Amino acid sequence: MASDTDDLAFDVFSRRCPSRSTLEHATGRWGSLTLGALYEESLRFNELRRRVDGVSEKMLSQTLHALERDGLVLREAQPVNPPRVDYELTPFGREVAGQLLGLIRLVEGRMDEVLAARSRYDEARGGR
Repeated sequence: MASDTDDLAFDVFSRRCPSRSTLEHATGRWGSLTLGALYEESLRFNELRRRVDGVSEKMLSQTLHALERDGLVLREAQPVNPPRVDYELTPFGREVAGQLLGLIRLVEGRMDEVLAARSRYDEARGGR
């Protein structure tokens, strides 16, 4: 039986393309930071929450569910007491995270330019 996507040419610029939601999950603020944090090692939920400073428990949970559903993150529950759940990247997740980390490093490395541009912009518009 053919699926609805068999004949679909994936195009993220098309509003009906399912790749758009995966891109949104991976590149949104919490998705990209979560993927980046998991790039070096698997982490437990609270370790991940501490690493991704500022994310709420609810938002991290929603983010992890979306990334797991998209095949980027693997959730592994350990049969121990108390329960232990580890999160790690799938091979696809590692590939996506590697690309995101390149972008993150680029932005971090150019922040002097960004801050200068913001200052010029704000001054030109009456100081914000």
